Amino acid sequence: MERFETFQVFPAIPEPLSFLETLSRNMWWCWQKDAIELFRRISPRLWKASGRNPLAFLTLIPNERLEELAKDNGFLAHQQRVKTRFEKRVTFDRSQEILGKEHITGYFSMEFGIHESLPLYAGGLGMLAGDHLKAASNLAIPLIGVGLLYRKAYFKQILDNEGWQQEKYPETNLFHLPVEKVTDSNGEEITISIPGPTGNIHAMVWKIDVGRIPLYLLDTNTSANSAENREITSRLYAGEYSVRLAQEVVLGIGGMMAFQAIGIFPSVCHLNEGHAAFAAIERIAQIIKKYGVDLETAFEIVPRSTVFTTHTPVAAGHDEFPVEPVKAYLKHYEPIFNISVDEIVSWGQPPGSSPHAPLSMVILALRLSQFCNGVSQLHGHVARRMWSHIWPQRPAEEIPITHVTNGVHLPSYISLELSQLFEQYIGPEWYLQKRTSENAKHIDEIYDEELWRAHEMCRLRLVRNCREMMLEQYGKRNETRAVMEDIASVLDPDSLTIAFARRFASYKRANILFNDPARLESILMNEKFPVQFIFSGKAHPRDHEGKAIIKRIIDFARNSDLRHRIIFLENYDPHIARHLVQGSDIWLNTPRRPLEACGTSGMKAAINGVLNVSTLDGWWCEGYSENLGWKIGNGEEYSDHAYQDALESQALYNILENDVIPCFYNRKNGGVSARWLGMMKESMKMAFKYFNSHRMIGEYKSQFYVPASKNFHNLLENNAQKAQQRIVQRNRLKNLWSHIKISPPVRHADGPFRVGQKIPITAAVNLGELQPEEVEVELFYGEQKSVDTLTGGIKQIMTVQESQSDGQYIYTSAIRCDKAGQYGLTARVLPSGDDWIKNTPEFLTWPSR
Repeated sequence: MERFETFQVFPAIPEPLSFLETLSRNMWWCWQKDAIELFRRISPRLWKASGRNPLAFLTLIPNERLEELAKDNGFLAHQQRVKTRFEKRVTFDRSQEILGKEHITGYFSMEFGIHESLPLYAGGLGMLAGDHLKAASNLAIPLIGVGLLYRKAYFKQILDNEGWQQEKYPETNLFHLPVEKVTDSNGEEITISIPGPTGNIHAMVWKIDVGRIPLYLLDTNTSANSAENREITSRLYAGEYSVRLAQEVVLGIGGMMAFQAIGIFPSVCHLNEGHAAFAAIERIAQIIKKYGVDLETAFEIVPRSTVFTTHTPVAAGHDEFPVEPVKAYLKHYEPIFNISVDEIVSWGQPPGSSPHAPLSMVILALRLSQFCNGVSQLHGHVARRMWSHIWPQRPAEEIPITHVTNGVHLPSYISLELSQLFEQYIGPEWYLQKRTSENAKHIDEIYDEELWRAHEMCRLRLVRNCREMMLEQYGKRNETRAVMEDIASVLDPDSLTIAFARRFASYKRANILFNDPARLESILMNEKFPVQFIFSGKAHPRDHEGKAIIKRIIDFARNSDLRHRIIFLENYDPHIARHLVQGSDIWLNTPRRPLEACGTSGMKAAINGVLNVSTLDGWWCEGYSENLGWKIGNGEEYSDHAYQDALESQALYNILENDVIPCFYNRKNGGVSARWLGMMKESMKMAFKYFNSHRMIGEYKSQFYVPASKNFHNLLENNAQKAQQRIVQRNRLKNLWSHIKISPPVRHADGPFRVGQKIPITAAVNLGELQPEEVEVELFYGEQKSVDTLTGGIKQIMTVQESQSDGQYIYTSAIRCDKAGQYGLTARVLPSGDDWIKNTPEFLTWPSR
């Protein structure tokens, strides 16, 4: 058959159950325990068989069962309870809350991890993006997501008989996704067209509702495209750079075009990683057309209303593209911007580089965003050093990249048992409460026996699910009956259970646990204090070192004496992750510092009372306290990785043998460990107060979204009058800045100095034609690390003491000696005004040597 028409038959849902269809088409259900249970109680077996996907699930339910439920008062009461909450939290005045507001943030991300039934994610970046949308929905923050609709999910991991990872890319059944095509006011389906190297790339626009938040997805699999262009959104993170470039063009440029076609013009754009940086270029073009301004004016507006979040401290994780293919996508902006495509491309190239240097998506995003951040305190520090060459005259600590530590969407990962305890002790919808610090105190009120019983239920469920998954994966390998019978009893529901689950990259070092196999075996074979390990995670398809680490674990676990106490679960996904973060006792994390940007899985474990054992990297630098978990090492960083791995491997064994295992089994009279339970409660309180997505998005809102939106509207007022004033001032600074001369500052007191003493300082500054109100003169001092390096630099504004002839001014200030040490000081001149002008790399003058 060359051609056929498709149609879909939906189940005949009785009218009393009609809300089930509404519920199944909004991802709100996936973080509501009561909604999940509503589906599951219809048929637990079919709910599992459907992959916990409501749309697929409802097609499997026999009509007889639906008719029966339509008359079941208990089920209908349960449905009404969920419906009431849905209407309160989602449908009530929704259009006014989100789309009707003028202060809208467009959130661009290459992936969104909302639930395993929606395969638009690969790992932590996607899960964070999904949590961002969920938290925005909970808090009614006016935010709209935009991403790509992949026809093939991120790969499914299969382990062969030798333990080597194999990849399979299953086709996604769109009929089982809660997507709908977006239409215009005339009911016509919206498509957008992006100029490309061989003609226009056409993309359909789909929408998924995530609670109150709409998520728009672009799809190039349309007959209007060439066969090559249809494949652009075929697979997440395509290996070929040409396809990857096309994907990022569709995400950024196409995403902004989709907003325009729908009738949305966000006042703020949030670029979740550098993949979406092209959005800023298209946004400049749209502002030029919409408001009738020129490039200079648009260039004053876009960066001041753009947020950029970088997620990786690993250089290989940042995309770069050869310039010629990039030019083919950007050439159509030449007549709009009235500049050459070479100049446009230069926005994404390192300063002073060759015109042929690759375009860096991170540099492009940094250049076009005033609000830039890493995802933990340590990562912010690493990112500032990593990208300091963009601001060559600035100390690394002053690079304009701050941090917002990630948080997790608590109701998405909390166990049913703990959720019920929280409702009992804190109150209904406990995760929505604003006074989290006070509410966290109620965790102390939970009876120890109740908490331990809830955790044991989670561990029992984890063990049961692990056995089922192990039987399934061994069955696919056609193992013998004897092996299958043995596998059916892996793990012990009463033993100390340690989980290690994440992407298998070499820097995450799953292998350091195996540096001393004999010592690990002695831990596993201890009959008095039994310990068991569960591993899970995928290696990148081209990461052979990561695949070799997986195989090493599989080989170690083949030992028949150890098989019951160490397992590897294939095809790690959010479903497996939920069981592990809820049911394990220890969450093990061993990244090589400082290569873990954040690491949110440990937060998910912490809220469930699972204790973390981790190197001091990512979020654990902020979360660690000796009363709620353990640290591996003291945050050292070594250039010799082999030495570091050996040292921290021994530290890990010592922690397990001397601290973790004795603490877990220190039980009197058959009870539970009082110290362990105390640490569980402290861990839960810590995650509840500090590492939740509501705190995270609240910080994005207050620090970035609100000021960025104000910038956008203020700069466009009165025909962009304020933006044009910024241009005048910027051009004046450009023309006159080189005339500034500042002399080395002079101390007006002789040393040695004592703590508490003040040192008067003056500096002579020649501003040329500039006026004092146009600049800021700062005293800059700190502890001296080397001849030309200061640490912990302190800035202090100097004031004009006297005015001399020909633009010469004497500035003064004073330093207070607060503690003993060797110090250095200097002075510098920066422009006054907003942070965007202050952070312009060329507007900074230090004293000449």
